[in-house]
Parts: sequence; C-alpha cells; structure tokens
Amino acid sequence: MPYRTRRRTHRACYVCLVCLAFSVAGWSQSKPAASATVSFMFDFPGSFPEHYGISINSDGHASYVSNGKLAKDAESDQPYSLEFTVSQRFVDRVFELARQAHYFEGNIDSRKKNIASTGDKILVYKDGQKNTVANYNYSPVPAVQELTSLFQNLSTTLEFGRRLEYDYHYQKLALDQETKAMEDVAARGGLVELAAIAPILRKIADDPSVINLVRARIEQLLEHAGTAGK
Repeated sequence: MPYRTRRRTHRACYVCLVCLAFSVAGWSQSKPAASATVSFMFDFPGSFPEHYGISINSDGHASYVSNGKLAKDAESDQPYSLEFTVSQRFVDRVFELARQAHYFEGNIDSRKKNIASTGDKILVYKDGQKNTVANYNYSPVPAVQELTSLFQNLSTTLEFGRRLEYDYHYQKLALDQETKAMEDVAARGGLVELAAIAPILRKIADDPSVINLVRARIEQLLEHAGTAGK
C-alpha cells in the first residue's frame, strides 16, 4: 500500500478515535454542570498500538479505544474499546494537570523542527463553559508532559490486560512471556490504574491450570494495585 494511502487510512482511524472521545465528552455534558472531561488521542503508525484514544470524566468514568491489533504484524484492525473506572487520585491528578496547562488553550507544541516525531497527539478539555483542543508532537509544558506520560502508561496497562485476556483464552503458554514483560514495565513505573484490568489478573491468578510462576507474578501485580484477595 502506498505511503499516502496508508497515511489516509491511519488518519481515518484516528478521526474515529477523536469522534469517540468527543462523543464521550458529549455524554458527560448530559450530567450536572460540574462534570468535565479530559481526553487524549494518539496517532503514530508503526508503534503499538498505532492509534488510541482515552477519555476521563471528572466522576471517574473512563473510556478507551485502540486500533485493536494484538501485535504489530497482526492482520486484524478491528477497534478495541473498554469502559472502566479510574481512581479518584488519578482523576484529581489529570484535572490538576489540565488546570496547570491552562486547559490546553493556545499553543502547547514546541514547534521546533529538529525534534523527532513521537506521534501526533491531541488533548481535549470540555466542561459546561470550556471546549478546548490542542495538537502537538512534543510539548515543553511540564504539565502536558506529565499528562502525556500518564495517558501513555494507562494505554500500556490496558493493552496488557487485553493481551492477557486473549492469551488466557487461546494460548495460555504465552502468559509466561506476557507477564514477564508486564513485570518489567511495572518495575520501571510504566503501569498505572492496574485495578482497571484486575478482573483478568484475578482470573489468571485463581486458575490452577496456569503455571505457578505466572500466577505468582500476577499476585504481585495485584498486590501492587491494592486489589489482592478481592
């Protein structure tokens, strides 16, 4: 497929993610005026996932959608979506960072031509009075940098959960490699809101047909998430 055609296809997928985030933002507006939404969209063909969107409502409700590939070379490109709840601590941090970033008003991109592309990103803030959208590749704004990291780590966590669900049902032997990778990322602080994927973690940990090493890793992750024994 020619490069320009691939880019148009990627953009079409990206627009779908943006529309989902805005639809969630619109859903939030049916709630009381105090309700607000921060959304993040990411588009970087060649990465994994290549496209995703996350929306966090001030009441803790969250939505996630990605291009749905379980691996970079996978044929399927069916969107994956998830509705979940984030902790109050996470909500508070996201909205405090949005406040520090002046709710993404004005330009937040560095605009420096010598900075390598790390993917097209969009941040959206919406409440009863504001509706702001900002595009960027790299931002020098510390609050935007932290928000970007938080959302990227959340995507990493949710994608681990999706792959674990698939492996558990279709290829249990792959759980060893997947949980080892997850353990390594957790050690680097790259996982957040593990409670969002606690159901599949608990299912694996409680299954005696899964090898003990995998179950032990999962138990450690659950303990880290504060959901051990639940």
